[in-house]
Amino acid sequence: MTRVRGIAWYTVLIGISVVFIAPLVWMLLTSLKTTSEATAIPPAWLPAEPTTRAYGALFAGDTQTPVLRWFLNSMVAATGQAILVLVVASMAAYALARMSFRGKNVIFAVIVGTLFVPGFVMLIPNFLMVDRLGWLDSVWALIIPGAASAFGVFFLRQFFSALPRELEEAALIEGANAWQIFTKVILPLSRPALATLTVIAFLTNWNDFIWPVYVLFSPEKLTLPPGLATLQGAYTTDYPVIMAGAALASIPVLILFVVCQRYIIEGVSRSGLKG
Repeated sequence: MTRVRGIAWYTVLIGISVVFIAPLVWMLLTSLKTTSEATAIPPAWLPAEPTTRAYGALFAGDTQTPVLRWFLNSMVAATGQAILVLVVASMAAYALARMSFRGKNVIFAVIVGTLFVPGFVMLIPNFLMVDRLGWLDSVWALIIPGAASAFGVFFLRQFFSALPRELEEAALIEGANAWQIFTKVILPLSRPALATLTVIAFLTNWNDFIWPVYVLFSPEKLTLPPGLATLQGAYTTDYPVIMAGAALASIPVLILFVVCQRYIIEGVSRSGLKG
């Protein structure tokens, strides 16, 4: 019975894996097809004559479609915002989780309450703020507005609260101050949560489409999501080129997940220290 249950479980896992992997494989194979093959009915999985024409067209973009520049802009924006989210959220979460001050619970409730506010509501206020600061059509418009992550504060606060307070008490006995406890005790023990939040913050910025369209006007300042959308013509669509662009956009995400996979699984599965 146990063997049958194990076979059934692995069958389900393999089926789920196929569901998630199949679109990636289709994307990669389509990027190696000709335009006629990509639009053929019925569609074929394998290209009859594999070609890298789509990648050549992608990297040979003119001043209106500088794909490599879009890729660099996305990397700078996503990396910069992920770092700022970690800094801001970790310090706010530490104060809310480990310090005692008046109004702490009210502040935390307000922060959590903002998670229920639709993101579109903040488009105009954020646009006006960026405009006043003179950051329109610049990478700062992509990094700064999302640096204060309510989800990041909530997520890290829950993780910090689960850490044993005996660790802080021992550090206080050794003469450590609050900053030293935060940087030398709390943060090293919170690597799984920090890695998980890094991936979430990076992906949120990397995949953002609406906000860059609002604040970026020059073709060379665009990021990959809105930039790749411009590759679609008014009357025809070169699907291999679009799929090649999507494959390019997925590379940093896959690398980041592979590097942080162990920490992500640990950060989601546990809320404190291992016994």
